[in-house]
Amino acid sequence: MRIIAISDTHGSRQAIDNVFLRNSDADWFIHLGDGERELDGFISEHPEFTEKVIHVAGNCDWGSLSPGFAVLPVGEHKIFASHGHLFAVKNDLEIIKRTAKENGCDIVLYGHTHVRFNKFEDGLYILNPGSASCPHDGTRPSFGHIDVSSVGIVTNIADV
Repeated sequence: MRIIAISDTHGSRQAIDNVFLRNSDADWFIHLGDGERELDGFISEHPEFTEKVIHVAGNCDWGSLSPGFAVLPVGEHKIFASHGHLFAVKNDLEIIKRTAKENGCDIVLYGHTHVRFNKFEDGLYILNPGSASCPHDGTRPSFGHIDVSSVGIVTNIADV
């Protein structure tokens, strides 16, 4: 299964178009918040993606009806997906890691910092795809992909 993770598009419909259309064969697309308006616009124009898109609310998704986090089963694995602001990810990752483990998850996806992060630690695959429109770490706009198969999990970050 291939999962695309994108975050912090902040009004850039072009970022969503580039990432989603370039990876249209992915099984799921998870938007990690701060871009609900442009995501809704994309889905309106590309209804074939509707069943494959999951969204969690970010701190800038005012009035969103989306949840603050999601727990998603993927075979024998579980993904904990959140924008991250509710779990203080700008301070450290301890709260989000603990919450993921409490929910039986072994994959953690978050955004909010606009900084790429991809690491396996404490039994968790942890991925922040960075920002698809306005990174804060001097890198290019980016997104993440997660491949889950019977032989394991691979996480990676790519430029938009």
